[in-house]
Amino acid sequence: MTKIRARLLAVLVALCGLCGFLTVAGSPTATAAPTLPGSLSFDGTPLTVSRGRFVDGNGREVVLRGYNVSGETKLAENKGLPFASVADAKKSAAALRALGGGNSVRFLLSWAYAEPVRGQVDTTYLAAVTDQIRAFLDAGIRVYPDFHQDLYSRHLFNTGSWYTGDGAPKWAVDLGGYPSESCGICFLWGQNITQNNAVKAGQYDFWHNAHGIQDNFLATAQQTMAYVKQHLTDEEFAGVVGFDPYNEPYAGTYTSGETSRTWERDLLWPFYVKFRARMDAAGWQDKPAFVEPNMFWNGTVSKQEGGLLDVGALGSRYVFNTHFYDQKAISGVLMWGKAENGQYVSDFGTVRDRAAATGTAAIVSEFGHPLSGMVSDKAPTVLKGMYQALDSRVKGVSWWNTPAASGPVLSGSQWQWDIYNGRHHELMNGNPDKVITTADAWNDEDLSAVRLDDSGTVTLRQTSRLLDRIYPSATSGTTVAFTYEDRSRDGSTTLTWNPVPSSLPNTAQLVGSGQYSLLVWRSNGGTAPTELHLPASFPTATTTVVSDLGTVYGPPAYTTTTKIAAATEPGGTGSRRLLLSTTDSGTLHYALVTNGALAPTTALLTAARTELSAWVAQKMG
Repeated sequence: MTKIRARLLAVLVALCGLCGFLTVAGSPTATAAPTLPGSLSFDGTPLTVSRGRFVDGNGREVVLRGYNVSGETKLAENKGLPFASVADAKKSAAALRALGGGNSVRFLLSWAYAEPVRGQVDTTYLAAVTDQIRAFLDAGIRVYPDFHQDLYSRHLFNTGSWYTGDGAPKWAVDLGGYPSESCGICFLWGQNITQNNAVKAGQYDFWHNAHGIQDNFLATAQQTMAYVKQHLTDEEFAGVVGFDPYNEPYAGTYTSGETSRTWERDLLWPFYVKFRARMDAAGWQDKPAFVEPNMFWNGTVSKQEGGLLDVGALGSRYVFNTHFYDQKAISGVLMWGKAENGQYVSDFGTVRDRAAATGTAAIVSEFGHPLSGMVSDKAPTVLKGMYQALDSRVKGVSWWNTPAASGPVLSGSQWQWDIYNGRHHELMNGNPDKVITTADAWNDEDLSAVRLDDSGTVTLRQTSRLLDRIYPSATSGTTVAFTYEDRSRDGSTTLTWNPVPSSLPNTAQLVGSGQYSLLVWRSNGGTAPTELHLPASFPTATTTVVSDLGTVYGPPAYTTTTKIAAATEPGGTGSRRLLLSTTDSGTLHYALVTNGALAPTTALLTAARTELSAWVAQKMG
């Protein structure tokens, strides 16, 4: 299987180098840009996939955390772009780094605007896309673009429709001659995926390359990637992680004898092989494709067999990429009450298992929950549960007893980061009598973590304790266990799902009612430090670190000889990181970080260190 795939890729790369039925105006190669503000000698290296993890040029495991930017791309008001201007993109990027704690974004693109006329890429659109991507790269945020679609295309829907879509251009829809769209009795827009005959037919045609539309899409994708690479400097392009070929793939309709599993094998996977070849031809050969299985493979209500079960080892050229939404919680009737401690660790554990089985890294490129409406009261617990499951596959009540079962820390991109939330002006399906201004302005969704206030300042719509989190952004070695107790709030109630156990009384006293994280890792001899993102709720001067490397209250500024230190993150946004330095190999290290006790005594720090050292030796030594 591997040899056949390799030969097919070689042929496709050769062919793609010759195929040019889409043209893009040339321009001079971009020149090198200065190093980002706040960068240190080990920053700015490209990411690759190795040993089932994202890895930087220093051999450190990297965790990507951030948001989708953004659902605005689905709308017509900014012509398929996430932002109305580069200035807005820069404002959003700075806030995402400083308020949202993100180090990466999934950047949505529109096929409809990239190729509005068949065979002709719109370079004006691609130039705007590249400029807006650069705004995030300049803020020190890694980017992976995504050609987005939902319900195949907005052009399937008439001006009076209850719903809308995004994705395919009008010319592709016109070729299909699809029936008038109708979802019948639908309570949620997603029901169109399996109930709307026009949507189903459009999806079916794409996967079967009816009228050559998939060929056009692949050619557009290649030209888009080539344009982006050509118009970014090498330093900027190093911050582009990879590409998500297609959002939430689904067959539309299965043919006689076909199953969800065989569809993945016979239609979805060959598409990804072709897309991978287009990436290579566009100069993205060192970046992975973020491939998604059948969108229903891990559903909590609608579920179909899948998860790329028959593709063998994906290796370093692909990433196992999936979404997760709790359909029961969103339904309003299938889950009464709120999410519980550990509710999603099994679901996210399945993601870890599938990535491990395919020999690659995993990312949950969408997760979230409505922030208004009748199920919005569940959002604080649902989102806390999802972040908990990204951090560890062990629920809080069990973590201190079985930390070694944590598994790798998962990368993830929350849906979504739309600064225009509640301030849209979208003519739904082009209808001037149906102007949508509220929420996300798309099919009654309201999931954006941010909005602009009346002064034009980016403001969080969710508690910063939940969003701006400690996570191991780069680990010099292998992560053995990680947890973060954010003590986020549900209304006036503080949610504590992973308290320090009474068996560690000095550590519990040190943490008190504060937030804390605990990372355990095994070193690999690398010279670059381990990094953890420091949220705004962890001021450097009042942050406590207890580690086998030492104890510190108020970490000093980073130097190459300082074992526990603080520094700004690249990009000049003011966000910060904790740096833990050691050059040994094969040694088990730990670091507890808390904003609990103010000015703890030396005796308390020493006692907590003794407790934690014994605990690590007992549980993971």
